Amino acid sequence: MSVNDPLGDMLTRIRNAQLRGKSTVSTPASRLRAWVLDVLQAEGYIRGYEKKETENGQGELVISLKYFEGTPVIRELKRVSKPGRRVYMATKDLPSVRNGLGVSIISTPKGVMSDASARSANVGGEVLCTVF
Repeated sequence: MSVNDPLGDMLTRIRNAQLRGKSTVSTPASRLRAWVLDVLQAEGYIRGYEKKETENGQGELVISLKYFEGTPVIRELKRVSKPGRRVYMATKDLPSVRNGLGVSIISTPKGVMSDASARSANVGGEVLCTVF
């Protein structure tokens, strides 16, 4: 099946798996997805992920979701920049999610990073998603 927005698809899979209380969720592998998962893991929103090879050679990312006392750690996961409407922001305009309690994931020329890392590196870029 062809997906127009692979990152949006992964975020929806995570959201749906957490609503069902699943411990893991799998998604087709890509470098962008892995970079976003690296940021989510560094910020403490997921336990981790691992890449597994599939029979067709595509590869698959198996994401271990994180819960605290039975409730998902990720309360809100929103896609900001979409294929139909890209959202780019300068360093000074980077959004603060819930007064700094959440994280924006930014794709910058220096790689995919959180909003705090982008501010400290003084780079702007495409706002991929927000997490709270």
